[in-house]
Amino acid sequence: MMNRPWKVLYLLWAVLVALMAFSYQKRKTTFIKVEEVNAVETLVKKALQYVTDAYNEKSEDMYNFRILRILKIEKQVTDHIEYHISVDMQRTTCLKNETSSCEIQEGALYKKIQCYFSVYVVPWVEKYKILNKKCTND
Repeated sequence: MMNRPWKVLYLLWAVLVALMAFSYQKRKTTFIKVEEVNAVETLVKKALQYVTDAYNEKSEDMYNFRILRILKIEKQVTDHIEYHISVDMQRTTCLKNETSSCEIQEGALYKKIQCYFSVYVVPWVEKYKILNKKCTND
């Protein structure tokens, strides 16, 4: 007879653990879809401008870089949008404080890099954040 209350307690504990595990799984973000997208979409253009500006702001280079070629852009949708962007960037003739249209550097100052950016975007509040950045010299 004494053994029975422990079995009930053990069963209640098992149910509690199962409910906690189930609620944790429900809170995890699930992907709605992942797809390759075109650079002409408005949100993609804004994300490309954001990564270019953010790269130039954090770069220790005297000159600005600009995207020369888009290699691939993927959009991942959950409760936000995440863009995975692969691009070729090149050093321009514009110094950091210049914002005009800039030509690509030639000669000794020529520099080309390949970058991957993962960008968190909440479009309805215009929030952008770089989650991951990796750039390598070409």
